[in-house]
Amino acid sequence: MLLFKKILTIALAVINASLTACAPATRDALVGVSTLEARGSTYPSVSGRLFNLGGKIQYFSGIHAARSKTPWAMFLTVLGVNAWYLGHLTSNADVNQAMSQIADAGFKVARVWGFGTTNNAATETNVHYQVLNSSGQYFNSDPNTGIGRLDYTISVANTYGLKLILPLLNNFDDLGGINTYTNVFGGTHASFYTNTKAQAAYQNYIKFIVNRYKGSTAIFSWELCNEPRCSGCASSVITNWATSTSKLIKSLDPNHMVSLGDEGWLPASFIGGDGSYAYSGYEGVDFVKNLAIPTIDYGTFHLYPEQWGYNYSWGSEWISQHNAIGKAAGKPVVLEEYAAPSAALREQYMPQWQSTVLSQTSVASDSLWQFATAFADGVNPYDGYAIYYNATVGSDWQTLGAKHAAAMTAKTGAATM
Repeated sequence: MLLFKKILTIALAVINASLTACAPATRDALVGVSTLEARGSTYPSVSGRLFNLGGKIQYFSGIHAARSKTPWAMFLTVLGVNAWYLGHLTSNADVNQAMSQIADAGFKVARVWGFGTTNNAATETNVHYQVLNSSGQYFNSDPNTGIGRLDYTISVANTYGLKLILPLLNNFDDLGGINTYTNVFGGTHASFYTNTKAQAAYQNYIKFIVNRYKGSTAIFSWELCNEPRCSGCASSVITNWATSTSKLIKSLDPNHMVSLGDEGWLPASFIGGDGSYAYSGYEGVDFVKNLAIPTIDYGTFHLYPEQWGYNYSWGSEWISQHNAIGKAAGKPVVLEEYAAPSAALREQYMPQWQSTVLSQTSVASDSLWQFATAFADGVNPYDGYAIYYNATVGSDWQTLGAKHAAAMTAKTGAATM
């Protein structure tokens, strides 16, 4: 025991000296790992075409979790929800409210933006984790406007037993998109993926976030980008980028899963496609090839028929096609976003898509877009697809959210479809 105490004392002294010597951004990252939470026993991982959420002895009955004396079946389907805004809320009470309601409904995973970049901190009114401009690259350690907000979100997720998917970049302009890199380093949206200076800055940001949270079991996975696109590009551009970037993340953190975060676009050569938009390869994404990348653990696809020019009834075909690709690859696939823009359309078509996931495929998880709740301070970060938390029996939330969460939780066993 005396020897152990002496070793521990020396180790703590070394860590303290290392923190003092670090540059500010690096020091913050190390502190983030050590202070956010005590490390759990296991990290979420892939097992065949499903996910292993072992290390938690519990049995899920209906919506709420109840304790059991025997280990819960570890290989299961997982229901998630999109709540992108959680790390960008400035109120702790708002974060707690949303997280508690998500957990109460039986969801296991929430997808939360892990990016937040601005080119001008002086005029920025949103929470931002990174400042990128001609003066350099800086990480915002402010607890109220910077990375402290994501720290808090991850700590609350840990409290409620939720796992978080953190995308590290946005294809679009909101809150830290590819545009914040091209504004500084030049080029176009398409050239971002091969721009050496832009990629160096993006990789620095990856190192900042991944090193900060890689010790947390509240992280479900890292995601390279929210809906990456390279319109008109050869699919090899994004495939090569996804290969090198996912390899980097795995070198930093071999314990957590990595996904691409794409919409699941398919090439014109896909058997079963008709050459229309989703099957044209126009957005420069080849779901089949990207799923084959060794350092990509599972595939993601999204579903917005009306945005893409399809009938809502086509949604089940899209789901089944990606399930078949996952089966051929031997990897999990996840319906990561799906929605309809009105209550009438949601009630008519989303149950059909959910039924396809549940009874006709081995899709490992699905996540509706997006969870919403009425905050007392009036903050409203939602779009027209939002489904509001509502305890009333028969509400959209209860039918499409809580009821489906219970059904997905109850679906266990091998992925054979």
